[in-house]
Amino acid sequence: MIKTIGHGHRTILAAALATLAGLSAPQLMASTVKVGTCDIPGVTTVYTTIQSAVTAVSAGSTIDVCPGNYPEQVVIEKNLTLTGFSSRGAANPVVVIPAGGFVANTTSLTTGYPLAVQILVEGPIEGVDISKLAVDGTGSNLNSGCTEPALIGIYYRNASGTVNNVVARNQAQDTANFGCQDSAGLGIFVESGGSGTSTVTIENSSVHGYQKNGITADETGTTVTIDGNSVMGTGSINTAQNGIQVGFGATGTVENNTVSDDIFNGNPSLGTGSGILIYDSGGMTITGNTVSSTQNGIPIVTDGSFPANHNMVTHNRVTNTQLNDGIDLCSNNNTAEGNIVDNSGESGIHLDSTCGATGNNNVVSRNTVHEACAGILLGSGTGNTLTGNTITDVTYVTLPGNVCTSPVVSNAQPQSQVGSPGHSFSPARP
Repeated sequence: MIKTIGHGHRTILAAALATLAGLSAPQLMASTVKVGTCDIPGVTTVYTTIQSAVTAVSAGSTIDVCPGNYPEQVVIEKNLTLTGFSSRGAANPVVVIPAGGFVANTTSLTTGYPLAVQILVEGPIEGVDISKLAVDGTGSNLNSGCTEPALIGIYYRNASGTVNNVVARNQAQDTANFGCQDSAGLGIFVESGGSGTSTVTIENSSVHGYQKNGITADETGTTVTIDGNSVMGTGSINTAQNGIQVGFGATGTVENNTVSDDIFNGNPSLGTGSGILIYDSGGMTITGNTVSSTQNGIPIVTDGSFPANHNMVTHNRVTNTQLNDGIDLCSNNNTAEGNIVDNSGESGIHLDSTCGATGNNNVVSRNTVHEACAGILLGSGTGNTLTGNTITDVTYVTLPGNVCTSPVVSNAQPQSQVGSPGHSFSPARP
């Protein structure tokens, strides 16, 4: 299909004549265009909506978006750069709820569940870079119950690229429907399926006000680098939130992020909130993150067909896990090294044997644990190595088994919650 910029039927006719003559059809050149009314030196092609610019430009183009609110859902199906442009001190652009509300514009590759996406990057494409803008779900019309499409801020669907200096906020239903898990909102979502792949870097961004997960990367074929982001949950709420989730065969690196306030206020056997949840994914590096005020700090969980083995959990700081463990290795052959874990609801580090044949052959070295029921909860696995750890102000330095039920827990959770089953994690898989 030939796309035009301002030449109408003449361009289409020229292309048709060239084709009839046995010549190549004319190709549009990559260009820089703008959306909105700000002054951008050297840029003269102007569009009023982001979608009209995306539709018109050729692959490889740059779209500069002027400050302002853009009430639309954008679909990108070609390689390009979409970036916000600051003008005369004005704030960066915001993609907001369109007139008439959000509508489902795609489906999950895994479940077929309908999704309403604010910026959809539809593959197979390999180079869509998004920066310096916000997606805001405030005022979502998806409020009639748990059968609504899930609202997603940015979704890479069998597509690759970079998200940098972006804000994803308020991808959520109203308070009355906030407990809907299946239709719950995700800030940023990367997914592969049908033998497709997605390689995405998400960096230097802020994600908050989400209903279910902040940043999510799912399925085999997905590789992510999640670096230097701020992810903040809602606090005590009736949805089991996860700040960052990599799951179901996805892999990559999670580093230098700040994650906080993911707390489910319901029955913990139905789910719990996690700061960084690695669920059925292995071979990852989780390093340099700060996680605070969650129910689980950094759980590494095998619970399906993809073992969460051979992960490196290093140099993270985990504070105030208000129910369970600071670092939970419910898998095998992992390394937890150089972490600092303060004030855990159960243990600082758990070699968890409750996820099947797990809790084996892990290395726990040079970690520091302050204030917990158990410094290291040993499970019943074998082949684990513990070296050079510093553990203070705990009831037990090390303790066999998978539950620690000290009557004194530093963060004062109800005693009935301490030692909750290790399988009460709640990953998102739309």
